[in-house]
Amino acid sequence: MVPEEPAGLTESLPTELIRFEKVTKRFGDNTVLDGLDFSVQAGKHVTLIGPSGSGKTTILRMLMTLTQPDEGTITVAGERLFPAGEKEVREIRKKIGMVFQQFNLFPNMKVLRNIMEAPVTVLGMSKDEAEARARELLDLVGLADKHDAYPSQLSGGQQQRVAIARALAMRPQVLLLDEVTSALDPELVAGVLDVLSDIAHTTDITMLCVTHEMNFARDISDQVLMFDSGRVIESGSPEKIFSDPSQERTRKFLSAVL
Repeated sequence: MVPEEPAGLTESLPTELIRFEKVTKRFGDNTVLDGLDFSVQAGKHVTLIGPSGSGKTTILRMLMTLTQPDEGTITVAGERLFPAGEKEVREIRKKIGMVFQQFNLFPNMKVLRNIMEAPVTVLGMSKDEAEARARELLDLVGLADKHDAYPSQLSGGQQQRVAIARALAMRPQVLLLDEVTSALDPELVAGVLDVLSDIAHTTDITMLCVTHEMNFARDISDQVLMFDSGRVIESGSPEKIFSDPSQERTRKFLSAVL
């Protein structure tokens, strides 16, 4: 069951929630994003696919302000993320949640406090409200009985589900997913993907996902972007991209991963 106030969008948000304009990022002599232009509409689920090193994770890291572009502009909910001042960036960051490849849970905090910590310290939410929200989200991800456990007492799949709940606890407008199953044992992958699929199908939160799980991408995506050498070389519905791609590079990539 989805919490009564699921993380998601409000009616006041602009239709276009994320925009990259002529964004370039270099690491030394390596250009990982090359004049990138793309946008994500509010409430949509967009999946980025492509070979390793094509710039997909760099996009997510820029939205989390963990990496800055060398050129170009990034806008979130009509506000400039880059270039922008530190105060503006902090406010925009509150609108974005991210689930990483690694779980990044606080090992010294029990599960319930891991989820409560940011809403209390960053959003100023009362402890009672944060706890109620955390318990709702633990129920959503199927871990209501693990609220009193430490991360070390959980499996990798359970820890990743806690990380998903922690990201949603901030009520973000955008949820970023960076290869969230890549660190999991194969038998644990399905459970995490089921939780994310449920969130995608039962809330209106905007999702930007990097994954090599093509069946998952086909299931949850409104749009799929194929990246190669720092550029979007093809964009379309999952049906179009996975069944009838127009680019030979896309066909070769999919034949290798499907």
